[in-house]
Amino acid sequence: MDLKLDIPEHVEYPVDLDLGPDGPHAGKPFTMIFNIADPNTGETVKDFEIIHEKLFHMFILSQDLSFFVHEHPEMMPDHRFRYEAKLPKPGMYRVLCDFYPKGGTPQLLARTVLVPGPSGVPVLPAPVELTPNLKENHCTNLDVELVTEPARPLAGMKTLLYFYLKPSDGLEQYLGAWAHLLASSDDLVDLTHAHPFIADGGPELQFNLIFPRPRVYRLWVQFQRKGVVNTAVFDVPVSRLE
Repeated sequence: MDLKLDIPEHVEYPVDLDLGPDGPHAGKPFTMIFNIADPNTGETVKDFEIIHEKLFHMFILSQDLSFFVHEHPEMMPDHRFRYEAKLPKPGMYRVLCDFYPKGGTPQLLARTVLVPGPSGVPVLPAPVELTPNLKENHCTNLDVELVTEPARPLAGMKTLLYFYLKPSDGLEQYLGAWAHLLASSDDLVDLTHAHPFIADGGPELQFNLIFPRPRVYRLWVQFQRKGVVNTAVFDVPVSRLE
């Protein structure tokens, strides 16, 4: 008898993002509607796996990487997802959609939103220059230190990221994980959502990442302590493999 692994082939599920009739304007609330379609039938997907306590994880990043949001659009009766957003200033934003359709494979898809300037003219993306910064973060009620191995990460090679937290008491899981990490290249092309490779509720956690290109990557890492979500930010330089 032949054995077959019941693992579906990875197929991208189209995501249509509706920003409403007026679209986004800096500092003003607007509604984002996500419609996820079956790639075979084109119909709206109705069933999703719950991943880390949510059906849909969403991240929004501004083009200068100063704005970061990790939120969770809610499913409506028609099975589309809704989120009430407010973006602080004109420019380009990347919206990262993380979901898992039942019968499919996990999806991590990015969409782009442009917020016009005061005259209504779209603001073109400007290059961002990140300065490497691995200094200890002093967050709301938690200090976070990062050590990488190798000390200078190499593109295409596995990098071990060790996070050290203090104080060590009161650490809690946040959305079903001991930490959530989002990594973005400085040009917002490479985006990765990850969780710890090693974590047991203690003050030391390990992530394993492969940075695809030689760039500077901004990392947002979220930990929960005594009911408070802390977000640490690091800028990690990645060198070319010689």
